[in-house]
Amino acid sequence: MTIAHRSTLVVHGRLAMRESRLTAGRGGRHGLQIMSFEQAAVRLAGGFVRPIDDESLRAAIQMALPTTPMGELESIKALPGMIDAAADTLHKAWRAGIDLAARAADHPRLAAISRLEAAVLDQLPPGTMRPLDIVAAATARIAHAPAVLGPMEIVGLTELSPCWRPLLQALTAHIPVQWTAGPRSIPAWLDGTGVTVARAPAQTPRISAVSAATAYHEAVEAMRWARSLLATGVSPSEIAIATASPADYDDHFLALRADANIDLHFVHGVRTVTTREGQAAAALADIVVRGLSQSRLRRLAALCRDSGPFETLPEGWLRVLPTDAPLSTLGTWNRLLARLMAEDWPDGADHVSALRTAVATLAKGPDAAGEIGEAFLKGRALAIWRKALLAGPAASLDATLETLKQDDGLEACVCVAWMPASALAASPRRFVRLLGLNSSRWPRGIAEDRLIPDHIIPTPVLDPLPVNLADRRDFETILATTADTVVLSRARRDSDGRLLGRSPLLAGMGGETYLRRNATPRHACSETDRLMARPQEFAADPQAVGAQGCWRDWRKAEITPHDGLVRADHPLVLAILSRTQSASSLRRLLRNPLSFVWVYAFGWREPQSSAEPLVLDALGIGDLVHMVLDRALRELETGGGLVSADMEAIEAAVAQAAQAVAADWESERPVPPAVIWGRTLDDARVMAGRALSYGDDLLPGARSYGEVPFGGSEPKSDAETPWDASTPVTIPDTGFNIAGYIDRLDISGDGKRALVRDYKTGRPPRGDVRLNGGRELQRCLYAFAVKALLGDDVAISASLLYPREPVDLQLDDPEAVLSEITGYLRAARASLAGGAALPGPDTGGDYDDLAFALPANASATYCKRKMPAAAERLGEVGQVWEAE
Repeated sequence: MTIAHRSTLVVHGRLAMRESRLTAGRGGRHGLQIMSFEQAAVRLAGGFVRPIDDESLRAAIQMALPTTPMGELESIKALPGMIDAAADTLHKAWRAGIDLAARAADHPRLAAISRLEAAVLDQLPPGTMRPLDIVAAATARIAHAPAVLGPMEIVGLTELSPCWRPLLQALTAHIPVQWTAGPRSIPAWLDGTGVTVARAPAQTPRISAVSAATAYHEAVEAMRWARSLLATGVSPSEIAIATASPADYDDHFLALRADANIDLHFVHGVRTVTTREGQAAAALADIVVRGLSQSRLRRLAALCRDSGPFETLPEGWLRVLPTDAPLSTLGTWNRLLARLMAEDWPDGADHVSALRTAVATLAKGPDAAGEIGEAFLKGRALAIWRKALLAGPAASLDATLETLKQDDGLEACVCVAWMPASALAASPRRFVRLLGLNSSRWPRGIAEDRLIPDHIIPTPVLDPLPVNLADRRDFETILATTADTVVLSRARRDSDGRLLGRSPLLAGMGGETYLRRNATPRHACSETDRLMARPQEFAADPQAVGAQGCWRDWRKAEITPHDGLVRADHPLVLAILSRTQSASSLRRLLRNPLSFVWVYAFGWREPQSSAEPLVLDALGIGDLVHMVLDRALRELETGGGLVSADMEAIEAAVAQAAQAVAADWESERPVPPAVIWGRTLDDARVMAGRALSYGDDLLPGARSYGEVPFGGSEPKSDAETPWDASTPVTIPDTGFNIAGYIDRLDISGDGKRALVRDYKTGRPPRGDVRLNGGRELQRCLYAFAVKALLGDDVAISASLLYPREPVDLQLDDPEAVLSEITGYLRAARASLAGGAALPGPDTGGDYDDLAFALPANASATYCKRKMPAAAERLGEVGQVWEAE
């Protein structure tokens, strides 16, 4: 190739460049260079000249803003969005050819922007120039235009920024310049410039208009339309979907692209947070902006497990973190790390130092955002992080990341394209669908510049190519350059249900086709869409058959397999019946057999949240009081014993225990706000003090034990136990072994009497209770366990102590109650083994942690409908529900 054959093609936008290069390659046009007009000017300017790219400009603004006096803008220069606003204003001024320094004396605001411009230019790399400076340098070397550029053709443009117009006119004296407009509008300023204008007649596509229910419905219909064209043999490169503002539809098309399995190219790029690398940066930004917590660290570790400090940690290291602990302060992390030993880690090695370094780095906050990103991210994720730091302050990193975009990795020239209308106007396709033709959305309204309002520099001067005129021009260009079909689409309502008006661009387009959201499509865009459009075919799908069968069975009064009927002697049911039970599991078996199977056979558990609650729930308060009681009792027993302790000693032990328990709780579980947490601890101390000082039945010379394990339960501490905790405890004639922890056990000095006490932190019942419908099994079962382990010659007393009042409810005849319970448990075992895993009175109740697996509002509808049949099927088991 020789210099004489060199020529230049000027186009607008990335899509036009890609398609023009493909066309040139296919046509063998050697020597043709394809670029934007700005790139042509830089090429002519020569040397190391380069334009000011957006990333460099933002970096320079970020460096210059803190030290540049901004006058009346001083108070907002550190706010999120200032860097974006400043970059936008400078770009507008430069494209409009405004010399800010020359106009600085006109207004204090212009003086401030001029100072910022000067500071920014000082921060930019050498050779980086404003458009006016590039034009000046290129004009000085314009004699080289024949060799550097050759004949120039400008294709697909309907306008050119004022800053470049003098250079274009100067070029006409040295090289042939042709403005290939085709059917597009031609700017008036081209007259008399010496530029040759090539016109062509407008295309006459088939134009139709449709209205969809919402923007999402528009996107669905667009994908159906694209699929129908592909099915008829149309090349993907001839299909385009466009709108004036693609951001309103991007999320919809991103989801539909995956569902439809169509290579839909996003010409303007996809949001970085939709990629794995973007999610890694977003996870780190969540910690930097909002602080460190366990849930945020787990998310970051899942996305960055092969980089930074996490790289040295073993597989499965997250198991060392207590799942319920929020770990939202550096103090709680330090307490956790201090307790971790080498044997706690999956590989048996000590990795506390590496985790401590990671936590300490993350806790530094927004001021160390750059350091944190370098430590935890790599590759594309680190590049995204650096770009976000240039685009805005570290304190709003999460918001900045939401706005960043990147290429989606698809080849534009062989894909269906989703793009802004401006890109389609510059690179037309045969089949086009235009979305969002609603009032105020296409064309969009004109807005004043954020830093230089209209009264300082008129908007037509600062922005001579306003967005509303550009939108109208793009619409007209698309209609004139599309060869085959144009479909004009609008939404009837927004996502909130408000009616939307028609765009004025639709005036004169004739009537529109009303598309119903639930109508059967002529061509489905995906497998899901196809099945939803063909109810008969979907009804034959096994999943649909099962769902419909379940839906019908739930509405029948009789018991069905969807209500818990299983085959008799199912191996899994027999396996969970043979396991060692607890008082709570047996209560679940009696009052909610369905939940018993879900929990112990299926392993279902209510999802636990590590978010810090406003207040502890009843279960949390109960756990807290029990932990304080256990620790305080052990402290007293290591001294003179509870039986000889006075009120002062009890209060001191409780206070010390509460302080230790609070430290452990804060390291392992969510805690309420500080004021509420302090009040909760005060209440726990009061209840623990009342429970330990309640002495209506103190045994002479008694020894007290707390959280006493039995039946094979592991001891919670190294405190002495009154028996071998591994000894099995079997309930006679039921086949059930039981295990658990007795809240408190007092054994007299002579070993002849024992008091079994179960603490309840709620409100006491109005009257005495024995079984309370099967809810209260612990007193009797624990009394039986104590008698079985200590011997039949020991007299056992069992009670429920409510320290909030305080009230102590004694169990009058444990032997008789045990005999009654034995009958119920024997019947429950036989019933469940026979296949009746049915709802009970606790199913769907306020404390049913698996109510989410039941039909909606189950307690008021489903459970009432099924309970008579369930009670009849369960037979003797249902009698316990009426027991006092």
